[in-house]
Amino acid sequence: MNFEEVATTRRSLHEYADEPIDDETLETIFETAIQAPSSYNLQPWEFVVLREDETQKALREAAYDQEHVTGAAASVIILGNKDPEAHAQTIADDMLEKGYLPNEEVRDGILENIAGMADLPEQERRVWTVRSTSLVAMSLMHAAWSEGVATCPIGGFDHDAVLDAFDIDGDQYEPVMLLTMGIPTDDAAELQAERKYRRPVDEVVHFEEFAPEQSSEPAPADD
Repeated sequence: MNFEEVATTRRSLHEYADEPIDDETLETIFETAIQAPSSYNLQPWEFVVLREDETQKALREAAYDQEHVTGAAASVIILGNKDPEAHAQTIADDMLEKGYLPNEEVRDGILENIAGMADLPEQERRVWTVRSTSLVAMSLMHAAWSEGVATCPIGGFDHDAVLDAFDIDGDQYEPVMLLTMGIPTDDAAELQAERKYRRPVDEVVHFEEFAPEQSSEPAPADD
């Protein structure tokens, strides 16, 4: 599929065939997904892929008992590292070696900037990592569909329960999103149905100034 086809035919699916996703396909999907951009190219993401009944059941409990967590071939915890310095040295050295940076002085200046980011309050670092990690999450969904693997993003889950169930350090990592993955059933309802409404481009794109269209629906009356 070309990208337009991937983007326009992708659906969030809850119905998966009882069919595993082989390791080679998973590796191809993740190799494509991690080409996503990120702040300073720091790539703060980590993925916990769950395919065993026991681990998927634990995630389902943390995801408010959503059935498709255990019905999927794989369920993924997408984590964001809240420490901008975690991989900074390796990434900055690579940029210098490949000519993206002119000299060591510039590289060291970038590392100083990143160190400043690491000193920000936790809430600001959470926002930072969620922004970058959300980019790879969407990339992962597109990469999966290009290989014929359906996905469904899950934002409804107990943050602390995910950390506890999988012994993840919440001081360093933020559970950004959960994702189920699987081969769609032949009669998956979401694939058969007409695409859900999308607001038109001329309503959501604003040139030179922000002028949102106001809702024409009347405000509810006070009781």
